[in-house]
Amino acid sequence: MGSQEITLFDLPSKEPCASWSLNPWKTRFLLNYKGLEYKTEWLNYPEIAPRIRPHLPPNETGRAYSIPTIQFPDGTYVMESRKIAEAIEQRHPSPPVHLDDPTVQSIERLVLRSIRPLYPVLMYKISQVILTDKSYDYWVGQYTREYGMPLDEYERQFGGEKAWAAAQPAMSELTAILKGKQAEGPFFLGKEVSYADFVWLGAVIFVKRTDEILYQELLDRTGDRAAHERLFEECAPWMKRDDY
Repeated sequence: MGSQEITLFDLPSKEPCASWSLNPWKTRFLLNYKGLEYKTEWLNYPEIAPRIRPHLPPNETGRAYSIPTIQFPDGTYVMESRKIAEAIEQRHPSPPVHLDDPTVQSIERLVLRSIRPLYPVLMYKISQVILTDKSYDYWVGQYTREYGMPLDEYERQFGGEKAWAAAQPAMSELTAILKGKQAEGPFFLGKEVSYADFVWLGAVIFVKRTDEILYQELLDRTGDRAAHERLFEECAPWMKRDDY
C-alpha cells in the first residue's frame, strides 16, 4: 500500500511537531477531506530547495522552491498550493471542491488581502514560538533582509492597529460572502464544502498556531465571530490529522 501513498512535503514546528503554515494546510485539508492515503515528509527551510530542485523547475514567481509540494504515487511532483489542488482534483474528483466556482476564486484573493497585512503582527511571534532550530537562522535572516529591519522592529513599526486596519476591508468582504450563505449551510458555498473553506481556515489555523490572542482578535475583527466559529467546527474533522 505504501507505493500508493501521496507524499506531502510540509514545514515542521517546534515539538510537538504539527502543521502550522497556511499554504501547506490548504493541501492537507484537501487530502484529509478526500480521504487520500498520504504521508508527510517534514522539511526545514534550508532543506526545501535541495530536496525539491532535482524534481521540479523553480516557481515562476516568489520563492524558487516552496512548501507545499507533493509527490504522487507515480513519481510526479507538483509544487504550489493552487497547482496541487488542481492536480489532486483532476486525479481524485470526488468529493469535488469546486475550484472553478467564482466564489472560491474570490475567497482565494480575499484571504491573501486579509492575511498579508497581518504579517507585521505575526512574523516575530512565528520566529519565537513555531520555527525549529534548523529553520530559525535561515527564515529570520531571509525576512530581516526583505524588511530591512529586525522582525521585532517590523512589528513595532507596522503592527498593532495599523495592521488590523489594513486587513479589515478584505475580512469584511469575506465575512459578507460567508454570512450570505448561512441560511443554506455553514460553508462559503452554503451546504457545499469547497476549496474556499480550506483556504480561509488554513489562514485561520496559521494565526491560531502563532498566537491564541491574535486568533481571538481575528475572529472578533471578522465582524461575525459566530459564522466563522461555525465554519471552523464543521471543518474540524479534516483538521484532526495535522502531525503525520
